[in-house]
Amino acid sequence: MGAVIGAGFASGQEIVQFFVAYLDSGFKGALLAMLLFTLFGAVLMYVVHRLSVSNYQDLLEQLLGKKWGRIIDLLLALFLFLGVSTMLSASGAIFDEHLYLNKYLGIMTAFLLIFLLLLKGKSGLIYSYNVLVPLKIILLLLISGYAAFCMDSQMGTPPMVPLRPVQAQYWGLAAVLYVAYNFTLAMVILTEYQTVTGIKAAMQGAAAGGLILGLLVLLNYTALSHFQMEVFQYEVPMLYIAGKISPGSKYAYLLVLWVGILTTALANSYGFAQRITRLIRMEYKSCLILTLLLALPLATRDFSQLVNKIYPLFGLLGVLILLALLYKAIIEAFRGLYFKWTQFTGSQRR
Repeated sequence: MGAVIGAGFASGQEIVQFFVAYLDSGFKGALLAMLLFTLFGAVLMYVVHRLSVSNYQDLLEQLLGKKWGRIIDLLLALFLFLGVSTMLSASGAIFDEHLYLNKYLGIMTAFLLIFLLLLKGKSGLIYSYNVLVPLKIILLLLISGYAAFCMDSQMGTPPMVPLRPVQAQYWGLAAVLYVAYNFTLAMVILTEYQTVTGIKAAMQGAAAGGLILGLLVLLNYTALSHFQMEVFQYEVPMLYIAGKISPGSKYAYLLVLWVGILTTALANSYGFAQRITRLIRMEYKSCLILTLLLALPLATRDFSQLVNKIYPLFGLLGVLILLALLYKAIIEAFRGLYFKWTQFTGSQRR
């Protein structure tokens, strides 16, 4: 949940693009996304436990073979690195545009927090998520829930701008791409949990996380669809809705947005630093510092055009990973059943 509920989710922009744009069909898309998050969360944890892998590089190699696993790994590493820069840049934008503070103060605040929280590696990542994710989800539930069920959708005067044209029949494809794109980053984090829990608890936890994610998608869709004529005009539509509730709600949602940026940055930074550690055999802490320092120059620039071209590619990569994961899960399930059958028939013969 910490990896997926990032700046794009918390801002409302992802929900608008993938669900609200499809009008009433967006509700069916949100339901499908909830089902897929729940299913593939459990499937992923089943597979990583069956294969005894605890990092995403080994998982990709097992799913796609050595050659294609390495190619996808390199592309994913690029995605993770760009994600670090983008999240640092987003933190600077929050400080500059909404808190009226220096942009570089926002970048360096996120930089230092990421470094301190990840200093202890996997344990630091898990601890920071255990603290930050519940805070983020509670605030999200309060503000999105109020907007979805307590606000009058006719509040204010909506601008007379038509909805963006979209092919409503493609709501299913939009939901699949949304899950695939987000699941790529979630996979980086979830595989790390293989060593800290058993297979049953891991599958239950991942499925529960996927279910909560799906419910949050439904809640945000409901809140944003009340303002269909307005949300397409804003870069951060949920911040606009929070501002309609009260000035205090707007600042509370700014905290949600910033924590969302931070948790996504933690996932990207850890994933990339861990990848560099394995590649150049340097100490993890040194690789973490190197990752953040290399991301700094890019974080001061506008990457919206670059991200718009790269992110769809990773949606397609995500679909490939999901299909490979499902295939591997089916194979492992049959192997398990075959093993139990041979044990049963062997005992019968004895």
